[in-house]
Amino acid sequence: MAILHQYDYIFAVTTIFAFLDAWNIGANDVANSFASSVSSRSLSLKQAMLLAACMEFAGSVSVGSRVAETVRERIIDPHLYDAEPAVLMLAMMCAIIGSSTFLTIATRFGLPVSTTHSIIGGLVGAGTASVGIKHVHWGWNGVTQVFAAWGIAPGISGVLGAVMFLITKHFVLSSKYAVHRALLSIPIFSFIAVGALTMLIVWKGIQLDVELNAMQVSVAVITVASGFTILQIFFLLPFLWRRVMNEDWQLKWYHAWRGPWLLSRPLPSPPPPGRSSIRIKDYYQGHLTPDELKCLRASEHLLQSIQTAQGYNDPERLDGTNPSLIEGISPRPPGAWNTWPVLWWRIQRILYHGLEQDVIKAQQRQTILTWDIQDMHARASRFDNRAEYMYSSLQILTAATASFVHGANDVANAIAPFATTYLVWQSGEIKNEVPVPIWVLAFGGGAIVLGLMTYGYHLMRNLGNRLTLMSPSRGFCMELSSAMTILMATRLTLPVSTTQCIAGASIGVGLANGDWRCINMRLVAWIYFGWIITVPITALISGMLMGLILNAPRWP
Repeated sequence: MAILHQYDYIFAVTTIFAFLDAWNIGANDVANSFASSVSSRSLSLKQAMLLAACMEFAGSVSVGSRVAETVRERIIDPHLYDAEPAVLMLAMMCAIIGSSTFLTIATRFGLPVSTTHSIIGGLVGAGTASVGIKHVHWGWNGVTQVFAAWGIAPGISGVLGAVMFLITKHFVLSSKYAVHRALLSIPIFSFIAVGALTMLIVWKGIQLDVELNAMQVSVAVITVASGFTILQIFFLLPFLWRRVMNEDWQLKWYHAWRGPWLLSRPLPSPPPPGRSSIRIKDYYQGHLTPDELKCLRASEHLLQSIQTAQGYNDPERLDGTNPSLIEGISPRPPGAWNTWPVLWWRIQRILYHGLEQDVIKAQQRQTILTWDIQDMHARASRFDNRAEYMYSSLQILTAATASFVHGANDVANAIAPFATTYLVWQSGEIKNEVPVPIWVLAFGGGAIVLGLMTYGYHLMRNLGNRLTLMSPSRGFCMELSSAMTILMATRLTLPVSTTQCIAGASIGVGLANGDWRCINMRLVAWIYFGWIITVPITALISGMLMGLILNAPRWP
């Protein structure tokens, strides 16, 4: 039984807005992390949703943080509320309301923001209104680190991403032996990727009772990375050789388990008429080359001139506003509204709305933030689709592992105010540590998954190809450099955001094309605008709400 049962309403309101906050993490934070994988066609939207849902929830529940810092001690000391623990509950409620309200608006407008900085802003506002601005930790170990992260996180990830892509581009993709070199580079990149991501999990994701020393961490990293690379050499490389080099059109994905024995498989018979011998996606489909774009623009100009001369002009002809180009749901079946086929069609539209979106086509729509997207894509280099195909597995690997780490780490940050409120409501006192029960982690993980599945597409279509041209090789460099930035920030105890890291990496890889116009500078400014306003707006919302409640008249 709760000690402070008279404040049940505070706990109830905090629960509702904690769910909304976690929902927004799925719709905003997780979605922008998978935007590069979907935009590069390494994963379909449904595949990305399923993978992210499984990894996020597994990371949240299995190795999620069991103990969270009380009220983000870096921002404000929780023991300032020892005399009135209920006021701490109120502060947590106002902080989570401010954070979730801002995130909901940002997600609606497709603005990728830091969910961690959002809750920090909420704590700043609630703390200022309750105990005074002088008690907020503004130094380097407090709020100042948030401001520093705006430049540090995207800067480091951008440099790493550019360097990594330039090396890959020069030594692999631009070579006349690009396909062979891409195949041989997979074990090298896999060792680096798995080693970095294993270290990230050990340092950031898993909360252990025993602190691992440097030797134990090194052994764990080398063992996992080496084991994974050996398995990949044994199973994946023979499969890729048969599928790409031998153009074995009869090969199925489950044949990869045969490993080296695939190499002794008889050469495939010629494919039937009308069927290609190699089944590899065109990762540059819909992205025009400079010559193709020049011809298209000339024909569009001629057509528009003819239509204008005839007194007819369709302003929506090329802006992609036709909803059928965006939604992948089947057309409405014939019949009255109350017939079973029509009702089932409407139910599907509601249930699968977030999964049936064509993100890549939606990214081609002309909006105020899209710059000249066709010209931006035309300026980027094209590489052999077979070489790009080699990197799609690496991109899926980095996306899945980073998602697991995100769920393991950030879910506790999202529900820290909720866990704090729950503990104070139950015990009536403030403790130095806030234990996070399994059911609370499952509550947060479930909300994250729901947000991703229902509204994650909205952020994905505002990023990806709208920021720069995406391909598997570029996406892999972006995601690995983002993970390495988080890895370094973890050791330096800098509160960086996955949003800032992946955005910085995308900009760095885009600039590595050698032309700044390969980047949508208008969208970059929009993203930075979102980062800058996050803390002030959430602080203002939570602070005003906290001050209003604390100073409201009492009756009787």
